Amino acid sequence: MQEIPLADGLSSSAKQVLVAIVDDDPGVLKGLKRVLDAYNYTTDVFNSGEAFLASDDAKNNDIACFVLDIHLGGMSGIEVRRRLATNNSQVPVIFMTALDTDAVRREALDTGCVDYLRKPFSGHELIASIQKALTLKDER
Repeated sequence: MQEIPLADGLSSSAKQVLVAIVDDDPGVLKGLKRVLDAYNYTTDVFNSGEAFLASDDAKNNDIACFVLDIHLGGMSGIEVRRRLATNNSQVPVIFMTALDTDAVRREALDTGCVDYLRKPFSGHELIASIQKALTLKDER
């Protein structure tokens, strides 16, 4: 398995890991997909919570983790997470937001996310969060 070293000492493996990303900003989706592609992750991207929940990915056990924006145009990322939990999803969730408040952070953490990223964040922060999610998923 090829290891790709990162500046902060983390590494990325070449095995195919599927990450689903939900954000209503096309530029953010494109940027996150580009970062994850560079680290050999497979990505599926969605521009709304509704589109994601209507997809097969919402029920896909092969997904390593979900990266959800909290403030989406329709259903919030937190509501998406609640619906996933209702369906007994064990897939780890990483939340991201540009509108960070104590109340939003508390609500996100209460839904059981494995990490909470404030936009803008670096590619290294995202990769570290995904690696944390993968470790937690492997422990389950």
